[in-house]
Amino acid sequence: MRVAPFSALHPPPGLASEVAAVPYDVVDTAEATALAAGKPRCFLRISRAELELPEGTDPHSDGVYERAAANFARFQREGALVREPHACLYVYRITKGDHAQTGVVGCCHVGDYAGNVIRRHEKTRADKENDRTRHMVTVRAHTGPVFLTYRDVPAIDRIVAEVTEQVAMLQADGEDGSQHTIWKVTDPTMLQALFAAVPVSYIADGHHRAAAAVRAASALRAASARPRDDDDYNWFMAVLFPADQLRILPYNRCVKDLNGLTPAAFLARVRQAFRVTDGAPSAPAGARQAAMYLAGRWYGLAWDAPQGADPVSGLDVSVLQDRLLAPILGIDDPRTNARIEFVGGIRGTDALVKRVDSGASAAAFAMYPVTVTDMMAIADAGQIMPPKSTWFEPKLRSGLLVHTF
Repeated sequence: MRVAPFSALHPPPGLASEVAAVPYDVVDTAEATALAAGKPRCFLRISRAELELPEGTDPHSDGVYERAAANFARFQREGALVREPHACLYVYRITKGDHAQTGVVGCCHVGDYAGNVIRRHEKTRADKENDRTRHMVTVRAHTGPVFLTYRDVPAIDRIVAEVTEQVAMLQADGEDGSQHTIWKVTDPTMLQALFAAVPVSYIADGHHRAAAAVRAASALRAASARPRDDDDYNWFMAVLFPADQLRILPYNRCVKDLNGLTPAAFLARVRQAFRVTDGAPSAPAGARQAAMYLAGRWYGLAWDAPQGADPVSGLDVSVLQDRLLAPILGIDDPRTNARIEFVGGIRGTDALVKRVDSGASAAAFAMYPVTVTDMMAIADAGQIMPPKSTWFEPKLRSGLLVHTF
C-alpha cells in the first residue's frame, strides 16, 4: 500500500460540528436540505449543492457542480475550511454507543486501485460514477474519503494508539449521536513504511468515490501537457481501518408483492425451500438463517450450507435470492427490479414491520450481517457481492478533511 501525507483543508476546531456532514450518498435531496437548514457552513452545501437551487433541479445539471465549486471557494474564503500548513497523515476515530473504530487517513494512489492492490467487491453504476467524477473535476477536490480496510497489523495499532494519547486536532458531534475525532501525525515516516508492507486493502464503503477518483485522474492526466505519476490528482483520500474493528449491519429486503400468490400459498412455497419456524424472533441469530415478516407474523427461515458453494453463492443474501426471491417471487435481478427495496440495518426490524403493516410491502426479510472475512474472501477471488449486502455503521463524516488537487 502506498499511503501519502497531504495538507488537508479542514474546519477550525470551533466549527467542526457545524461543517461536518453525512456522506453525500446516504441522503436524498430532501434529506440533505433538511440537514443543512439553518447551517450555512454545512458541508452538504458542497457535496449536495442542489439543495441550494430551486426544487426540482436536476442534481446532475451544470449549475449544481458550479454551485458546489462556488460554495467550496466560499467556505475557504470565509474561514469555514482552513489549510493545514504541513503534509500530514491523520488518525480518525468514530465512536457511537459502545462501538469505536480508529483508522489512518492518507492519500492512496489510483495505480494501486488499477493494480488490484486496493480490491473491490461491488459493481459500480455509470451514472453515479459520472456524478462524482464531474464533482471532483469541477471542485478540484476529494470531498469525502474512501473507506478502506486491511488485515490487522499490530505495529500500526501501537502507533495509532500513541497518537490518540495526544491532544486532538478536531472533534465533531454527529446528529446521530456519533463522535468524530481527528489527530495529526506530524511524522508519517513509520506509518508509511508499515503500510508499504501491507499487501492489499479492501474498499468497505465508497466504491463509486474510488472509481470516480480514478476516472478524474485519467481525465486530468490526459489534459496535462506534462503529466507525472506523483501529481496530486493521482492520489485520493481514504481512511484505512483495521478489519477487526469494523461493524457490519445487515441489509434487509422488502418485496412489494407476492407475485400473484396469496400469503398462504406463498408460505407453502417457502416451506418447500427452507426449514420454517412459526413465531420466530424478528432478527436471525446466526448465519444460514433469515427472519421473514408476512401477514402480521414473523417466521424463521433456516438452511444448510450449500455444498461446493463459491464465496458469493454461499452468502445468505445469495441463498435467499436463488431459492426464494427469483424462483418464487420472480425477482430476477435485484439490481434493477423495482419490486424489491433494501433497508439498512441501522433502521432496525421495526421499519420492516411498518412497511408491511402499512401495505407498502407485502413481505420483508431480516438478514444476518455479512462478515468482513466474507467480504475479503470475495474480493480476493475477484468476485462481486450481491447488491446491498453490507451496511457499515457508523458512517464517516465529510468535510472534516478534504484533499485538493
